[in-house]
Amino acid sequence: MKVLVLNHTEVAQLLPMPECIAAMEAAFTSFARGASQQPLRTIFRPSKVKGVMAMMPAFRAGESPLFSLKAICVFPGNAALGKDAHQGGVMLFDGTTGELLALVNASAITAIRTAAVSALATRLLACEDASDLAIIGAGVQARPHVVAIAGVRNLKRIRIAAQHFGRAQKFAVEMQPQFSFPIEPVETAEAAVRGADIIVTATTSREPVLKREWISEGAHINAIGTFSPKAREIDTATMVDATLFVDARESALNEAGDYLIAAEEGAIGPEHIRAELGEVLIGAHPGRTSRAEITLFKSLGLAIEDLAAAAHAYQKANEQGVGEWIEFETK
Repeated sequence: MKVLVLNHTEVAQLLPMPECIAAMEAAFTSFARGASQQPLRTIFRPSKVKGVMAMMPAFRAGESPLFSLKAICVFPGNAALGKDAHQGGVMLFDGTTGELLALVNASAITAIRTAAVSALATRLLACEDASDLAIIGAGVQARPHVVAIAGVRNLKRIRIAAQHFGRAQKFAVEMQPQFSFPIEPVETAEAAVRGADIIVTATTSREPVLKREWISEGAHINAIGTFSPKAREIDTATMVDATLFVDARESALNEAGDYLIAAEEGAIGPEHIRAELGEVLIGAHPGRTSRAEITLFKSLGLAIEDLAAAAHAYQKANEQGVGEWIEFETK
């Protein structure tokens, strides 16, 4: 047997954003209907190491069942080295025989599918005429988020803030040629957020980077940057006032510092979660119910997303002859 290996460039080629958004819609619909399963991710934090390893398995039923396992290391300090904080691979397995089918670059999968899910949440939850986007963070996740959200809303302006203003300026210079609307670097998160009707927090901060007093009525927030119970990007006041949507309740109640820290303060409880994204997709729960409400999608990143993205890339690679096949015989 042979195993397909897909590198970063090949994954980006095989997963154009509109196709990945459609794949994520199918993945969340499947998850909401019980046709996909995943356990909580396992996080391994060795002492005296400035990073963690996460292991994320998933299963998807159907005519061609699949298993997947993403093994990924997260090193926040990589940004200073010009590297993605996420390093690893997604393994795809035949769900009938268990045979290994593919090894796919996880950095590319993570960046593209995370932005695609934010776009899906934005399409479902943001006001129809939302057009002013604020992004806090100018790293790897920020770039695909511009592409993704521009695909689901008619954007008129983007403001980008980063820990260092120079990074925001560099981001704007690099991204501006791809879009007709202005991309403006600003010096503070507050300057980015005030007046925005779509907000993305894409940082590695352990303390809130978004404050309630900056947020306009009717805004939609995609909080994507943290998955640790001890770290958060969103302050408690925002968590209290916003209508909260999550990718998976189990994950949010165990991993989302944005939720857990506010809950530890006694400000909110499990009932504060209105719905999972898949439940909105299948009509089991409402999304936005008024123009004035603030909606917040807390994205932790699910193994079912990695499976769906890797499976889509694998199928297209087979059709187009992309990637490298490696002999991987078992007896």
